[in-house]
Amino acid sequence: VQLVESGGGLVQPGGSLRLSCTASGLRFSNYVMSWYRQAPGKERELVAAIDGAGGSTNYADSVKGRFTISRFNANNTVTLQMNSLKPEDTAKYYCKGLATIPPFTNYWGQGTQVTVSS
Repeated sequence: VQLVESGGGLVQPGGSLRLSCTASGLRFSNYVMSWYRQAPGKERELVAAIDGAGGSTNYADSVKGRFTISRFNANNTVTLQMNSLKPEDTAKYYCKGLATIPPFTNYWGQGTQVTVSS
């Protein structure tokens, strides 16, 4: 199983980025997919999650109204559209897949860096 993130980079405050995570080696629709982030010196935190069918999402309060999580089961991809970015969004962003059937295995990607700075 492999999760590969892409799309990170340097962006000015107020700008946008779109992160992508492509999964292989698993039945994608059987996984809740999430984006987490971790800033230096801070704990990893949940940013957004989406269920297997894409019909239910949830977001951290800090990103509601600015970030949108989507999934495309046909090509095993989950995306995070990030708008109105703030310096406090700077972090390494990780994709996670959580199986909805036993043994409820977690898989993580290697992360992609997002830096918001002028």
